[in-house]
Amino acid sequence: MGKVSVWLKRSYIGVISVIAGIGILMLGFTLFSHGYMLHEEELEGLVSGFHFAYGFSSITLLLTIIGGFGVWKEKKWALILFTVGMILCTLYLIVNEIGLLLIPSQLEVSLENHYISMMPLSKANETEIAHLNNTQSELQCCGLLSYKDWDYEIPKSCLCSEKSTNPCVAAPRNSSLFIEDQIVMIYAKPCLSAFSTQILKTIHAVSGILVGFILLWVWSVASCIAILCQLNKKVETPKVVYSSEAKAGNYTSLTEAPDTEIT
Repeated sequence: MGKVSVWLKRSYIGVISVIAGIGILMLGFTLFSHGYMLHEEELEGLVSGFHFAYGFSSITLLLTIIGGFGVWKEKKWALILFTVGMILCTLYLIVNEIGLLLIPSQLEVSLENHYISMMPLSKANETEIAHLNNTQSELQCCGLLSYKDWDYEIPKSCLCSEKSTNPCVAAPRNSSLFIEDQIVMIYAKPCLSAFSTQILKTIHAVSGILVGFILLWVWSVASCIAILCQLNKKVETPKVVYSSEAKAGNYTSLTEAPDTEIT
């Protein structure tokens, strides 16, 4: 069995420690989110996502423990198991990254089809109206394509605030917000484009994080493979030549030469 480089060991231990930290943070964040949304109505649609997060973070932690044990005890089976598991995780992350890169091209059409089905907005159900009101207040917008999507029942969430950074227009005189002898300003920007921009920013952020994860995972796999290669490397030992004379004990005694008289 070959000897593993100290620097390679340190590099490997460092990267799996970072990955273990990420796994712990993911598990903690998932537990917190699950507990926070335990009584929410939308929890049923998120159950599968929580289960995946639990599984992925737990498997990541387990693999790092196995990988750390393998490099500490120099056990090849543990290092091989770590390598195979991390390669599978890396492939899954790459597939998700490709999926995120394909989303922007279909996002606008999907959002438009989803929200246009809610038209007219004044006749949408209470859950959809509550969601739109929150979106309008947060993104400083009104309506999907314009404020006219609300017909004459424009909600108060469309009212332009004093700290608004988006342009505002006067509300129609026949709208529910109109007040005699006053100019009521509402957001002019439609929400569909603002919502699409926000989602794209989130997708780009998640995509960047995934790229970082992939690089870490690949680094750990490459380090582990390098350690396995060094462990499998045969150590060359010097050849020992045996002499039959040495075996028979044919030795010559070394004696001091007799002192000679100096005349």
